[in-house]
Amino acid sequence: MNSVDFLLTNKYIIYEIRTEIKRLGRPIPDLIISKTDIGKSRNYSRNFNSSVYDRFKWLCGCPKRNKLFCFICLVMGGNQSAWTQEGEKDKCVDIQE
Repeated sequence: MNSVDFLLTNKYIIYEIRTEIKRLGRPIPDLIISKTDIGKSRNYSRNFNSSVYDRFKWLCGCPKRNKLFCFICLVMGGNQSAWTQEGEKDKCVDIQE
């Protein structure tokens, strides 16, 4: 019930179900996301590290889509940004505090 797919496909969720979803907590799966940047002297490869979930308590993941989402926005029906509709994959290894 608290999966990203459920939240994306069910826009109008009653209060009791939203409360249960919050109680269950955000999904924090290990995702396989990597990014390679080309530097002047060598290439740099960065990979998603699940410790990002510890730093950003609002972040959740979807293993089916292999992307990150804002859990609060999904549960509360946030704005129509990329964090709530499409998820983020390219920027996930660049998230900074």
